[in-house]
Amino acid sequence: MSSFAVIIKHKTQADKRDEVRQVREKHMVPAIAANPGHLACFYCFDNADPDVICAFQQYSSAEASQEFLKTAIYAAYLDEVEALLSGPPQITALTPMWVKNV
Repeated sequence: MSSFAVIIKHKTQADKRDEVRQVREKHMVPAIAANPGHLACFYCFDNADPDVICAFQQYSSAEASQEFLKTAIYAAYLDEVEALLSGPPQITALTPMWVKNV
């Protein structure tokens, strides 16, 4: 399997998680839905911490993930969301070895 995945953990400013979600829905949902390089995307709220968001994204390749980060819509998302976050995200790069497609 040659796909590429990331787990992204965001810590938001206190009580800003819903605002971050709104920014994401505005920019990222349509961009990811239209991007053929995105194979899967899960956007999750942490049940134990009201200021944490975790996302799992699977791409067709590492190159596809890097190309997405160069898009104008991703830049617009960053411009709007960065003030709502407490710092840069924690990112873990992964190589999927097996995937169940539903």
